[in-house]
Amino acid sequence: MADALSVIPASVLRNLADKLYEKRKNAALEVEGIVKQLTTAGDHDKITAVINLLTTEFTYSPQANHRKGGLIGLAAATVGLTSEAAQHLEQIVPPVLDSFSDQDSRVRYYACEALYNIAKVVRGDFIIFFNKIFDALCKLSADSDANVQSAAHLLDRLVKQDIVTESDQFSIEEFIPLLRERMNVLNPYVRQFLVGWITVLDSVPDIDMLGFLPDFLDGLFNMLSDSSHEIRQQADSALSEFLQEIKNSPSVDYGRMAEILVQRAASPDEFTRLTAITWINEFVKLGGDQLVPYYADILGAILPCISDKEEKIRVVARETNEELRAIKADPAEGFDVGAILSIARRQLSSEWEATRIEALHWISNLLNRHRAEVLTFLNDIFDTLLEALSDPSDQVVLLVLEVHACIAQDTQHFRQLVVFLVHNFRVDNSLLEKRGALIIRRLCVLLDAERVYRELSTILEGESDLDFASIMVQALNLILLTSSELSELRDLLKHSLVNPSGKDLFVSLYASWCHSPMAIISLCLLAQTYQHASTVVQSLVEEDINVKFLVQLDKLIRLLETPIFAYLRLQLLEPGRHVWLLKALYGLLMLLPQQSAAFKILRTRLKTVPSYSFNGEQLRRTSSGNPYQILHHMPGGSQITEDGDISQDSKNSHNGINFASRLQQFEQMQRQHRQHAKVQAQSHRNSTSSSTPKDVQRPEELSRTSSSDVNRPPSRSRRATGQLQL
Repeated sequence: MADALSVIPASVLRNLADKLYEKRKNAALEVEGIVKQLTTAGDHDKITAVINLLTTEFTYSPQANHRKGGLIGLAAATVGLTSEAAQHLEQIVPPVLDSFSDQDSRVRYYACEALYNIAKVVRGDFIIFFNKIFDALCKLSADSDANVQSAAHLLDRLVKQDIVTESDQFSIEEFIPLLRERMNVLNPYVRQFLVGWITVLDSVPDIDMLGFLPDFLDGLFNMLSDSSHEIRQQADSALSEFLQEIKNSPSVDYGRMAEILVQRAASPDEFTRLTAITWINEFVKLGGDQLVPYYADILGAILPCISDKEEKIRVVARETNEELRAIKADPAEGFDVGAILSIARRQLSSEWEATRIEALHWISNLLNRHRAEVLTFLNDIFDTLLEALSDPSDQVVLLVLEVHACIAQDTQHFRQLVVFLVHNFRVDNSLLEKRGALIIRRLCVLLDAERVYRELSTILEGESDLDFASIMVQALNLILLTSSELSELRDLLKHSLVNPSGKDLFVSLYASWCHSPMAIISLCLLAQTYQHASTVVQSLVEEDINVKFLVQLDKLIRLLETPIFAYLRLQLLEPGRHVWLLKALYGLLMLLPQQSAAFKILRTRLKTVPSYSFNGEQLRRTSSGNPYQILHHMPGGSQITEDGDISQDSKNSHNGINFASRLQQFEQMQRQHRQHAKVQAQSHRNSTSSSTPKDVQRPEELSRTSSSDVNRPPSRSRRATGQLQL
């Protein structure tokens, strides 16, 4: 201290702390001259003493003017040292940096000014303090005082352009942690400051910023949603430059960056999502094997973007999805089939149809390429695939059926699929009503139709819920009779009496078709087992002929007029050979209310049956106005076989079909249904008998009404509401 006082006059020290800037400036010039003389003399001890004096007595003084003078004095001393300043920087720079956090904005301003002058003198030697200076400048860039910000900006530009870019001692490894810590700061001035540094450092050939991109990539993406257009533009420009470098670089750490991009692809900000998905698109093209462990995460980011509200994002996402699916990765190379399936399963619950469709494409793709691996995860996805059958989108349902069909190639999984399908129909009536036909028809196309129907029949034969079994059989029967996809199955059934395969199918379906009288009659008409059809019609009792039955009968009569039953109508041209067909049809006619439309349709059809094929006796009886009598006057007491041919022997079986046994099977099943109906009716009466309002009919009155209703044609509204929806 004494050495310093001996070389610096008291008046200089007094002026250095003066409130007037001009006096402090003149005093600083005198300090500069004194230090120059000491430097020339090589008296570094006294120089050190002067610096210590300026530091302790001025820069750390409680008086603001002293601190201002001290800062100016340290800058002046550095200028006086010229080339010798480097050896004193450890004394000079720290007190200046400390002044950046001074409470007085003017002190902070003079600190910026002082450091600027110091930096101009020492140049590259200044780099050893870079991290501390960067930290200070980062804070000053957001300073509340505009003058301080301006001064900090000048200092920042000097450090960037004249020091860091020209120094060979700058350590990017030490700088990156400092940068990473500040990348998530929200202050717009700080963000501009950081992007500026990233851009400058990336422009320096000797600094590999690309290698450290994963450390600050997330921060740059975060800036894309900044409220300031300028900041968004700067961040986007920096990201575009880095993406171009990635395309041209032979070595890139795709993995770490992929994790960041996946998160940013779900950003609520549209521009951020677009940029992220664009990067992912390039990564999928360039990443190769490096990205295999991240395929699931990438897929999880792509699938939601396929349904994005912004068209640009949807286009890039679809392109990326196709490129990713085209890559043939092997589980042995780290391709995680289970993780991909998990993502696809989760996206099946997406609210967006396009996303659900692509998720199903992925499952189908994996089944085709890695079937064995997918089947090991079947328990994890099977329930979700079944739930997808209730999807509101027909396209989704058709795709999920393709997936199910692919899984069901194995007998075990086929059985499991059909069992679960029946279970879903049972617990969700709307699924059977709205999608039953679509599901069954598509499965018959994707899998063998006969196999599907045989399996369904086997399951329904033992169904404990009789009401459901009846509805399900009616649905299957209607699909069988009307769907173009089942034309081969119908052709096979038409030859049940002459073809062993047709016979086996007929017998297989018969057991479950017994749940519905009209389904059995339809099956017999389709299989041309007309005698048995007539027998079934005559076996029906009063309880069987209800409104539901008449609705189904109405449907059948109308179906008989369609091209599917053209062969049956043509057989009516030879009534002599197909007497049992006539008897079956007349039996149905007798069950219909006379005023119903179905009655008129069938009666009109039967009136067209020609009489020329009968002998004279038959013609006489036919012309007498009662064509039904032909059924009782065949010559020679002959009996009629199932297909209407005349035979001398009455048989209970034909081509191995024991029709007597089949009839017993049908009657037994109908007894179960009648008993079930009685139990339900009794339960309903018990629940309503305790209190019956005067204006409501009692159960017995309802029974009488229902019984009388059967004897008259159902009204239009009743027919409409009773239709089976498929």
